[in-house]
Amino acid sequence: MKKTSSRTQGSRYYPKRYDFDPAARNAILDEGLVCHVSFTIDNQPFIIPTGYCRVDETLYLHGSVGSHFFMEMAKGIPVCVAVTHLDGLVLARSVFNHSMNYRSVVAFGKTRLVESDEERWLAAERFTEHVIPGRWADARQPSKSDMKKTLFIAVQMEESSVKFRAHGVGDDAEDMGLEVWAGVLPLKQVPQAPETDETGVKGIPVPDYVMNFKRG
Repeated sequence: MKKTSSRTQGSRYYPKRYDFDPAARNAILDEGLVCHVSFTIDNQPFIIPTGYCRVDETLYLHGSVGSHFFMEMAKGIPVCVAVTHLDGLVLARSVFNHSMNYRSVVAFGKTRLVESDEERWLAAERFTEHVIPGRWADARQPSKSDMKKTLFIAVQMEESSVKFRAHGVGDDAEDMGLEVWAGVLPLKQVPQAPETDETGVKGIPVPDYVMNFKRG
């Protein structure tokens, strides 16, 4: 994968907010659950939120054969994929200096329809395990009928960049004497108590992988 081009080179105003280490990119992608895929059809821009998983340098997208947008991506088109984690609100003494702490990945590549049975099953398993590890072996796995209704799109990451902010308030010197609270309000995605579906077999205990679920 290339390091940078004009598509991913960092801003000259904030060069320290960019990280081109693949390990940093992978950590952000592996923690995320939803990506936004951008592409153009007949000069009309689109952006689609969807689930994904990463296998090495490839992102797999999962959708229905009835999806117009997935059918377009199956043709092999250039896309831009973005994943963002919001880590905190940065509240300065002046409104101008308010900011957010975040981690984000922007990746470029071309879509490819996954056609071989071996790769389709790999994508199905890795997608499930990316969402919640332990589920693939516990739940009913896809039938042939299920797989016929499902499209897997692969995006080989040709180029990507990480941008982040991970520090506190940056106020102007003339504002430091203002009697205004300033600081960071951290934000975190935290699972709540599981809600059991009681329409099927009763009395099944909540699996450990659900009770202990966490991201990052």
